[in-house]
Amino acid sequence: MKIRIEPGRAAGIVRVPPSKSMAHRLLLAAGLSAGESTVTNVALSEDVLATIECLRALGADCRVVGNAVFVRGVAPRNFPDGATLPCRECGSTLRFLIPICLLSDKTIHLVGSKRLFERPLDAYADICRLRGLTFSRGAGEVSVKGPLNSGIYTLPGDVSSQYISGLLFALPLLDGDSEIRLLQKAESRPYIDLTLAALAAFGVRASFRDEQTLLVPGGQRYAPAAVTVEGDASGAAFFGALASFGDDVTLTGLSPDSLQGDRVFAPYLEEIKNGVPTLSLSDCPDLGPILFAAAAWQNGAVFTDTRRLRLKECDRVACMAEELSKCGAVLDMEENRVTVRKSTLRPPAVPVSSHGDHRVAMAMAILLTRLGGEIEGCEAVRKSMPDFFRKLSQLHIGVKEDVT
Repeated sequence: MKIRIEPGRAAGIVRVPPSKSMAHRLLLAAGLSAGESTVTNVALSEDVLATIECLRALGADCRVVGNAVFVRGVAPRNFPDGATLPCRECGSTLRFLIPICLLSDKTIHLVGSKRLFERPLDAYADICRLRGLTFSRGAGEVSVKGPLNSGIYTLPGDVSSQYISGLLFALPLLDGDSEIRLLQKAESRPYIDLTLAALAAFGVRASFRDEQTLLVPGGQRYAPAAVTVEGDASGAAFFGALASFGDDVTLTGLSPDSLQGDRVFAPYLEEIKNGVPTLSLSDCPDLGPILFAAAAWQNGAVFTDTRRLRLKECDRVACMAEELSKCGAVLDMEENRVTVRKSTLRPPAVPVSSHGDHRVAMAMAILLTRLGGEIEGCEAVRKSMPDFFRKLSQLHIGVKEDVT
């Protein structure tokens, strides 16, 4: 799908979408609870639908009514043997569910897109190899079989926080106590804090003993709960960028005491607006595309801790550099650092591409509100914010869709 963005000034109020990160976590905790839970304020993006469908494949009853999901959980002992879990293209769904599936002594298959299974899973492969568990990886799928045992789990601190969160979901259900030991200080610590908050909402305890050790008491059970998904800081950042450009845009629906790492979008955008800052993306890698675009439009910036951006739905460093170059921007790319140079931008002479990545599509759309131009592959936004272009249109930005 191709969309043309007309240059203009946005004006209006945006209620930010529900947090995809918290929706995954709350739905999975509900799916492990004995009884019915209610998760409200859920946006049915492609990624969230993947988690719901996987829970159903494991035997949980999930009913969607408007923006609420009613979940009657399933015990791991009742997971169906040979179940196939459709993870689509969602890394969170896949990595959170692998340890949950390993709670069972039945073979479970997790399937998804080609790109999803190009992303690393080595930490889980190593755990299964060391503990004599089944971990078989093929084209577009991985098959696992437990049962997982309590104990000490050692992981590099610079791996995706999704591995740590996945273990946090599973380990409390084991008979004995466990520890997760990190060899370095955890990257993306706020995502781990979100997982701990989701567990607590369903009566499950785990905590940091120090910056590199998590204590997970065993013998716990998830209790059903009624919970509400908070607003999404990473989604808000796209509209926050418009405000930083000087547009009359007001954001509502964000929690002032949110644990989301992406809550730094507002001060980061302010720094980009007022200077040439050096900003770390260690705790907020999903902000990379929109911050690159904002820096290209304004004063430039230096971004550190960018390595993990290359392991997302696309290589977000290389792809953003390619698309921004069509507008005259210059990015210097190093192994773990990106410098966006101050440049004179121009409307792209050819359509920019989403590279199949929702955050690239949305970041480039925001930049094109200044320049005008076309974006190909806009259907990628369905992954996290299906109504993104409608929201943009409601802010009085010209959005013309060409589905041919």
